[in-house]
Amino acid sequence: MKINESSADRIIRVILGVALLALYFALSLQGWVGIVLLVVGALALITGAVGFCPLYALLKIRTNKA
Repeated sequence: MKINESSADRIIRVILGVALLALYFALSLQGWVGIVLLVVGALALITGAVGFCPLYALLKIRTNKA
């Protein structure tokens, strides 16, 4: 797994992930809306923290210059 996300991309993903997870836990959402917030938030947080996005790799997209 090579890093395929730039620093800005990673920061945005981490902020988005934390915000979505906070919304999920703060509002105690249930049903499909809660599941979507939980999954999208967790994926954004994990890919931002790791620096690798499987979808970017599949589509051969790289936002980092290296």
